[in-house]
Amino acid sequence: MDTFEIVRQALHDERALALATVIAPESSAGKKLVVWPDGTMDGSLEVPRLDERVVEDALRLLAAEQPAMQAYRLHENEYQVFIEVYPVPPQVIIVGATHTAIPLSRFARDLGYRVTVTDARGTFARRERFPDAHRVIKGWPQDVLPNLRLDEATYLVLLSHDSKFDQPTLDIALPSAVRYIGAIGSRKTQRERFERLRDSGYSEEQLSRIYGPIGLDLGGRSAEETALAIISEITAVRHGADGGYMRRRLQTAESGT
Repeated sequence: MDTFEIVRQALHDERALALATVIAPESSAGKKLVVWPDGTMDGSLEVPRLDERVVEDALRLLAAEQPAMQAYRLHENEYQVFIEVYPVPPQVIIVGATHTAIPLSRFARDLGYRVTVTDARGTFARRERFPDAHRVIKGWPQDVLPNLRLDEATYLVLLSHDSKFDQPTLDIALPSAVRYIGAIGSRKTQRERFERLRDSGYSEEQLSRIYGPIGLDLGGRSAEETALAIISEITAVRHGADGGYMRRRLQTAESGT
C-alpha cells in the first residue's frame, strides 16, 4: 500500500498518524515516512539515523497536535523535513443525559469534538433532545462504554448523581487512557464518591485523575453556565493550561516574578 493509501485509510478509520516528507536536499526530496503513535513506521527516508530522529519529533508533534518543519544535520547533509500530523478526532462522552448535557453537547460540537451522549433512561436518551450530538446511546455505562473509543483524545463527563451510573462509569474510565474524567457533584458528593472508590481499592494517584467538582470556577449556576465551565476545563486540560486569568499572567510577567 502506498503512502497516500495508508494516510487515506487511517483517516477513514480515525487512526492517528504523522507523515514526514523530505523537502531538501533535492536528492532526497519527496521521500516519505509514516509514523504511528506507538513509534512504528511505514516507509523510510533511507537514512536510518534520520528515520530515528524524525520518529522522535513526529511523536512529540503528534501529541501536541502541531505540524512543523524540522532541520537535521547528518553526515554533512542538511535535511529539511516537514512533519504533518493527523491526530485522532477528539471526542466528548457524556454519561447522563441531563439538562446540562444539552448545551454541553452543543458547545463541544462547536469546538470540533465528536459527541456521544449515553443514558439508560429512555425518556432522557433521545435524539430530539440532543440534536448536536453525533450519537445518542440508550444503555448502562458498563454495557456502552467498553464499545467506545477510550483513548488520550477522549474527554469523559459524568453528569449523573446516581451511583448506578457513577460507579460503573468510573470503574471503566479510571483504568483507561482517557485524558479527562470530570464528575459533577457538590463537595459532599465528591467526598462520598472518593470514599466509595477508596473502599473499592483505587489509589490516590488514580483518584487524582478525576476533576470534581467539575469545571472551571466561573461563578455560573444555569445549565448553560455549568456547561461552559465544563467545556472550558476540558479545553484547558487539552492544551495543558490552568485556566487562570490571562491578565494575571501579564501582570506576573511584567513584575518579573
